[in-house]
Amino acid sequence: MSNLSLRCADNIRILAASMVEKAKSGHPGGPMGGADFVHVLYTDFLNYDPTDMAWPLRDRFFLDAGHMSAMLYAQQTLLGKYSMDDIQNFRQWGSPTPGHPELDVQRGIENTSGPLGLGHTFGVGAAIAERFLAARFGETVAHKTYLYISDGGVQEEISQSAGRIAGHLGLGNIVMFYDANDIQLSTEVNDVTSEDTAKKYEAWGWQVLSIPGNDHDAIRSAIKAGLAETERPTLIIGKTLMGLGTRKADGSMFEGEVELHGQPLTGAGGSFEKTVEGLGGDSAKPFQIFPDVAERYAAVVEQKTAAAKKRKAAFKIWAKENPALAEKFAFFLTGKLPEINWQDIQIKANDATRNASGAVLGYLAGRVENMIVSSADLANSDKTENFLKKTGAFKRNDFSGAFLQAGVSELTMAAMAVGMSLHGGVLPACATFFAFSDYMKPAMRVAALMETPVVFLWTHDAFRVGEDGPTHQPVEHMAALRAIPGLNVFRPAEGVETAECWELALSATGTPSILALTRQAVPNLRASTTGPENMCARGGYVLREPEGKRAVTLIATGSELGLAAEAADALAKDGIAAAVVSMPSFELFRKQTDRYRAGVLGEAPRIAIEAGVVQGWHEWLRHTDRFIGMTGFGASAPAPKLYEHFGITTAKVVEAAKGLVTTR
Repeated sequence: MSNLSLRCADNIRILAASMVEKAKSGHPGGPMGGADFVHVLYTDFLNYDPTDMAWPLRDRFFLDAGHMSAMLYAQQTLLGKYSMDDIQNFRQWGSPTPGHPELDVQRGIENTSGPLGLGHTFGVGAAIAERFLAARFGETVAHKTYLYISDGGVQEEISQSAGRIAGHLGLGNIVMFYDANDIQLSTEVNDVTSEDTAKKYEAWGWQVLSIPGNDHDAIRSAIKAGLAETERPTLIIGKTLMGLGTRKADGSMFEGEVELHGQPLTGAGGSFEKTVEGLGGDSAKPFQIFPDVAERYAAVVEQKTAAAKKRKAAFKIWAKENPALAEKFAFFLTGKLPEINWQDIQIKANDATRNASGAVLGYLAGRVENMIVSSADLANSDKTENFLKKTGAFKRNDFSGAFLQAGVSELTMAAMAVGMSLHGGVLPACATFFAFSDYMKPAMRVAALMETPVVFLWTHDAFRVGEDGPTHQPVEHMAALRAIPGLNVFRPAEGVETAECWELALSATGTPSILALTRQAVPNLRASTTGPENMCARGGYVLREPEGKRAVTLIATGSELGLAAEAADALAKDGIAAAVVSMPSFELFRKQTDRYRAGVLGEAPRIAIEAGVVQGWHEWLRHTDRFIGMTGFGASAPAPKLYEHFGITTAKVVEAAKGLVTTR
């Protein structure tokens, strides 16, 4: 390796260690060990436009190990994406350099990091999106996806499915660097695992290369080999040294120690001053870019800008020669839903909302050409098969279809869908049973943090799955998901609402959305798919207003809306005027004006009905109002018996309403 190349990496090490030292918080050891790879990658291989880091045809770099944020910030500082003030305020209020990376594409941050394993799985999803687009527009729009994973990320269960799927699909556009420094936060890796990682990935169909991870020439050779392999993803296992370059107060080396992982060098037992000086820096002024390093990176910026300009010119020639394709590609990149005539969707009356969703998906297949749908081995049950049959599934090295068979791997599927959205150019949706949404929550949470539009689709939304028992009966799930900021939660009541909620979810540009659907048939309560407006867009609306003054308001979601309508009919026979309010989305209802919400909820006593726990409903109920729902887990029995046992029946609603009207 050249002395200048090593000096660039040492500059990254100094800046990373200095950030953590000044903040008195963070992780210096990993960034110091990984500096060599990111330097080589960003200078010699990664294709990007320094003047426009969001350039759609850029290579992508997904960092899985968010605790190595200081490494990425330091690297991007050399490229001019962060100022010295930015990195000196690492982990401070209002700084663009938070403790773990948060999505900021123009600074080269492709993903917000969450639990280990998510970041590189986002990258697998992005690589699938890239292959999907290349299959439609040709290699003109192709690029590479680089992933960076640590020992912890390899251990997280999500990596098993991500590795399996990437190998199964032959994602030769992936090059992943595994920073194998053998150190974790509180122990050495050998204390917790003895697996052969190389053999594991080879068994999944990856090309695996093992190198000394701090050797620049070895890194270059390995990346070249990864780029040459187009039929398989490539894993580069780089044996790096935790805290490379760290010294003690007496000047002796202090590398490879567990303590270096998660605290400043001085707190770990090393010497910050001796370390900086040993790496060629000035301990009194550590936040500096060496003059020769600045010159090298100025040349890199010039070279990358020129290369991007050349490719953009080639793309313009392609676009001129293929105007229809170019126009379609430009539309894909908008992330918008094409114009759809929702009135044309044929929804069967008095059917399960999962079947209504299937009808929507069958209609969208082929019409929404930028859509990718995935299912966790449940396509025939969650009705995504309606999309699959018309578009076809992805196969090894064949992405002409638009459906991902994810297998039984809900979290991986969710994270890949998020990665597809991060890549851009596609509208992703993924599906499974509602009870399994717990597996997916980490990916959904980070999607909400990034304001990434993905549709999460779930069926079998309540205890009415009956004989399957409480393990498959969602009780607290709706409340838990409503608690996630920035997530639109939809529970449509019948076929028309299902179509409306699909329209809202696919049209959302700054938020992920979920749809929870029934297995059992529900009555259609609306006459047509469209009217003056999409009623579900309000979040809540009056389905039925009684004649005369309201005596009680019945509020429900999902299949319980039909129950509320039945109760209103029964109450009307007894002279009690009951309004019926549908509340498919708390989040959208919350955004309405106070006047609108007051008009929908009314002043009369309120009864909320939902086959789940009460948490969250108190936002719309007063202390004198009632909730009819679940107070514990479900049970294994036929659905009619469960209705009766848990007291979610028309008779119970009528009884509660009469009690409120009498005592008022």
